Amino acid sequence: MENTYCVIMAGGVGSRFWPLSKASAPKQFLDILGTGKSLLRQTFDRFTPICKASNFLVVTSSEYFSQVLEQIPELKPEQVLLEPFRRNTAPCIAFANSFIRSKNKNARIVVTPADHLIINEDEFIKAINKGLGFVEKNNALLTLGIKPHRPETGYGYIQVGQHAGKEYYSFNKVKTFTEKPTLEIAKVFFESGEFFWNSGIFLWSLNAIDDAFEKNLPEVQTLFKSLDAKFGTSEEKPAIHDAYIECRNISIDYGVMEKADNVFVQTVSFGWSDLGAWSSLYEYSAQDINGNAVISGNSLLYDTNESIVNIPNGKVAVIQGLKGYIVVDSGDALLICPKSNEQQIRQFTSDIKTEFGDATL
Repeated sequence: MENTYCVIMAGGVGSRFWPLSKASAPKQFLDILGTGKSLLRQTFDRFTPICKASNFLVVTSSEYFSQVLEQIPELKPEQVLLEPFRRNTAPCIAFANSFIRSKNKNARIVVTPADHLIINEDEFIKAINKGLGFVEKNNALLTLGIKPHRPETGYGYIQVGQHAGKEYYSFNKVKTFTEKPTLEIAKVFFESGEFFWNSGIFLWSLNAIDDAFEKNLPEVQTLFKSLDAKFGTSEEKPAIHDAYIECRNISIDYGVMEKADNVFVQTVSFGWSDLGAWSSLYEYSAQDINGNAVISGNSLLYDTNESIVNIPNGKVAVIQGLKGYIVVDSGDALLICPKSNEQQIRQFTSDIKTEFGDATL
């Protein structure tokens, strides 16, 4: 555990979970699942069997500093890396790499989003430990590929290539990455058995990811390597600000993973969702005999089917005649929308900002 680090990416705004998720309190800081814990806290707890508290890093936006420490009091303030601007996942990871490099050049690193749902956490930890063993022995960038159980247009896909060897039965070289496909292509992927959902969970050694940045995003590597000696000094904050000012917005997938020649996928199945939108939460929530998922609040449902309902405690909702709807009341905003149209939620929030300002966002 001494050399194992866990980087939690927690800077997103979670706009597709509006109106519950807002800029001041995005979904990773909320108890979206009704478990009594936020998604961020669940993520931290999930990785504690393989990573000691002092080796966690949370990379987030400056405005969420206090929320992170409130929810994970085990962290020291310096373990919360604050991004002055959102620049996507490649700069986020390069920033974390720089901090880790200043502490432990022999590090093995797991990078995870803060807002995933994992059903079987025991199987998940087994998979992570296998992956860490793989990247310790091989100069490899490893991603977890989720066995799909349906054609899905909302996820990226990984096509498996050559097997990594007898001792690594669930590891393959990555053949191709594909961004969110059309339904027709997703059906072909699903039926082929060669394609897995891209989880966005990565494992690598510090040396391997440093080499990959040097080869594929050298300008990003240079910017963040300049921070190595400045952590804990008066120069830290202005140096981070300057690096982010100069750094372009680019994802780790596009900037590194799709270009590197040592990318592998570990194929896994432990019950996973990226909880990207209300329909993904609905899929993994307990449902009544009519297929309705009531996440919180007191509701009476009449002639209503296959819907998801989330209202504040202390409020009563009476709903009649809906099929396949999202009904979410955050107290100051109400969303009633067909699940099939949930991709429009981002547009709804944009329209609200134009019409009414930021009060409910």
